[in-house]
Amino acid sequence: MKQAVTNRLAGLCIVLALAAAWPAQAGEGHDHGDAQAAPSANGPQRQPDGSVFMPKPAQRQLGVRTMVTEEAELSRSVELNGKVLMDPNAGGKVQPLNAGRIEPGPRGLPHPGQSVRKGEVLAFVVPSTAPIERSNQSAQLAELRAAKSLAEKRVARLKELSDTVPRKDIEAAESEAASLAERIAAVGGGLATREALVAPVSGVIASAHVVAGQVVDARELLFEIIDPSRLRIEALAFEPALAANVGSATLAIGDQRVPLEFLGAARSLREQALPLGFRAQGAALNSLAVGQPVRVFVQTKQKAKGIAVPVASLMKSPANQAVVWVKTAPERFEPRVVTTEPLDGLRVSVTSGLKAGDRVATQGATLINQVR
Repeated sequence: MKQAVTNRLAGLCIVLALAAAWPAQAGEGHDHGDAQAAPSANGPQRQPDGSVFMPKPAQRQLGVRTMVTEEAELSRSVELNGKVLMDPNAGGKVQPLNAGRIEPGPRGLPHPGQSVRKGEVLAFVVPSTAPIERSNQSAQLAELRAAKSLAEKRVARLKELSDTVPRKDIEAAESEAASLAERIAAVGGGLATREALVAPVSGVIASAHVVAGQVVDARELLFEIIDPSRLRIEALAFEPALAANVGSATLAIGDQRVPLEFLGAARSLREQALPLGFRAQGAALNSLAVGQPVRVFVQTKQKAKGIAVPVASLMKSPANQAVVWVKTAPERFEPRVVTTEPLDGLRVSVTSGLKAGDRVATQGATLINQVR
């Protein structure tokens, strides 16, 4: 009896082991294999021809915006590397005339970014003199005081004898006493005076290089003051002929475009390039700093047909070609390979690849380009 039970248990274990090793298969129509789940037909999809299907709800969610293109006569532009400079008529530098020790002004030492007014005292410089020089000045001051005392006594005696002494002698003595008093004031002021460092213009402190008690040399740069709303832009042109062909110029700061006024070109090369000077004004310049590199777009007097589109519309294809996304249907976008030329920093001129009337994606083009 026990032997039969043992045989049955052994047979059951063998059947269970075979069932666990045998692969399980689903019924017909329920076996998905290793294929990935199909994407939702209601979401953005990249089509086999390279276009993108973008449903209306997805367009609103991604903030996709388009514009209708128009062909026009646009100025040929050149992009130049430039640098922000201080406007000499709206900025200045503060330098001491004498070497000495720095003392804070009435409002303390100014810090970068602080607004100052023209004529405001920024700091004082206590002149530094050698001990022997100071002792010589003190000795000279003592001699002048003694001479002044004698001159005053002589004037007093002459006035007592005014009936017998000529008037011109009395006036000469008074003049000598007054001269000695002025010399004493000058020498005494030289020993105790401080040089006041004043702001040459109204503006903002661009840089400060002093602390209280610092010893500075004569003509050392201590403060720079600029007017942030008035700056100069200098661009380098490697084609000197461009100086005679400048129509207008712009400076792109973020999403703002600042017009530039062309002042003229230098008559000497710098780094094998011709410096071009521009004047910039406006509140948008507050984000710039002196010495900051910028891009200047110079519109020449030559014209060419093109279609102006925002720089944000330009994308790169997998082949590293410049493309824009054109809306060909309410929920369909197609990539168009284009050739462009610079225009004004915020827009480019499309010379081929588009035609007038195309709807180009201006916002959300990056998200469309990422759909796979």
